[in-house]
Amino acid sequence: MSAKSSPRWDPEAVPTFWINHASRLLMRHFEQRLRPLEFGMAYLPVVIALEEHGPLLQKQLAEYAHVEQPTMAALLTRMERDGLIARHPHPDDKRASQISLSAKARERLPRAKEQLEDVAEQATAGFSEKERATFMSLLRRVVANLEPASGD
Repeated sequence: MSAKSSPRWDPEAVPTFWINHASRLLMRHFEQRLRPLEFGMAYLPVVIALEEHGPLLQKQLAEYAHVEQPTMAALLTRMERDGLIARHPHPDDKRASQISLSAKARERLPRAKEQLEDVAEQATAGFSEKERATFMSLLRRVVANLEPASGD
């Protein structure tokens, strides 16, 4: 009597394989396009928050970017090294610093956004408007299915 073998698992047969593969390719393309502008994908949540809200504290930026304080501190150190942010003393709390975009970052941000849009357009080339809307809806459902419930 032979042992019954389980069916061979084929990762390419499940949508999660393709979501992951697409995500990795997108990140590679985004990074290639942003590198000449001295931006990185990790910088974008900070840059967008500062663009939308003006100067913020490190704690606020960590909340916007959904990262821990030590991660944000390291990210801000790299961004400051790259000339993308400036730190200024907080007017009410001399121990705290307000962080703002540098002139260099403000100048390069429109081009960075264009690069991101170009990659997004490349990724969905050949999709009809209806297909794009359906694709977005399905991806949002995947995210909603995986996000922790409120209060967890």
